[in-house]
Amino acid sequence: MSPTLRVDHLTVEFASMHRASRRERFVAVDDATFQVERGECVGIVGESGSGKSTIARTIAGLIVPASGTIHLDGEVLSQTKRPPAVRRRIQMVFQDPNSSLDPRLTVGRAIAEVLEVHDLVPRDGVAARVEELLALVGLTGRADARPAQLSGGQRQRVAIARALAAEPDVLIADEAVSALDVSVKAAIINLLRDLRERLQLTMVFISHDLAVMSSICDRVVVMYRGRIVEESPTVALFADARHPYTQALLASIPRVGTPLGPRPDPVADLPTGSPVDPACRYAPRCPSRVEQCLHDRPLLIGGSHRVACHLAPAESTTAASGEIVPTESGTPTS
Repeated sequence: MSPTLRVDHLTVEFASMHRASRRERFVAVDDATFQVERGECVGIVGESGSGKSTIARTIAGLIVPASGTIHLDGEVLSQTKRPPAVRRRIQMVFQDPNSSLDPRLTVGRAIAEVLEVHDLVPRDGVAARVEELLALVGLTGRADARPAQLSGGQRQRVAIARALAAEPDVLIADEAVSALDVSVKAAIINLLRDLRERLQLTMVFISHDLAVMSSICDRVVVMYRGRIVEESPTVALFADARHPYTQALLASIPRVGTPLGPRPDPVADLPTGSPVDPACRYAPRCPSRVEQCLHDRPLLIGGSHRVACHLAPAESTTAASGEIVPTESGTPTS
């Protein structure tokens, strides 16, 4: 059975914003390949500028890629024009719920619009379905409230309810908890985890916080400057991170009574597109780099635990039959 969502060799480019290099292209996502099984939650983590949100928006059809394909239940999705019936199947919850909600509308009306546009319930059943969705996210009886009357966490719950109203096959949470207070963040994560179990949702969870991934994601994809550098089941990643960047992310997670580990050095980083940009983009910040890192791009290889690093343990770069392996061009396939 094919995965619910598959991203194959996705590359996304943007025009340079600098006048001196306006003819150059900025590569935001560089040949990304991964998949999400039905009912699975896959997290994509990385610092700002890693390309994780660009991947999310491209999957949702908001950005047209330079190359690559996106498959939904085995069918290739058009990247230039998707009919409403297809767009309905992939929904996003954004970091700022205000970007999803019209301040002039009540939250009930905002959710009802989705039901009516996609003709998901009979007209006389819209109100009941709205109340059902609000109850699902813990906002029973708030259909008449406007966004300004709700807290940030409550507005995010409305945004989640509005996304679920479309009955999507894939729900993408793009930094959906990063702007919330710690206690509210925990409540929203618990809500998403509960909804996923109750509705058997297939999810893509975007975050810059690796610690958050441990409580909701089955697998984690680690990105650095547009490239996937590691992918692994969450438990295995926390127990045996193999890429130096992933190790640095894990070391930076605060732990009570434990001093913080070394963090990546931002001063040593080089901008994408620099003529001295190494084959391994993490090499300028990597304390373990060798000469090969500066000249040869590491391949993303392995079985259930893939890693793109010349220094990775030998067993992590041995692919068994049927697992994702690199092609001759250096891009992974299955």
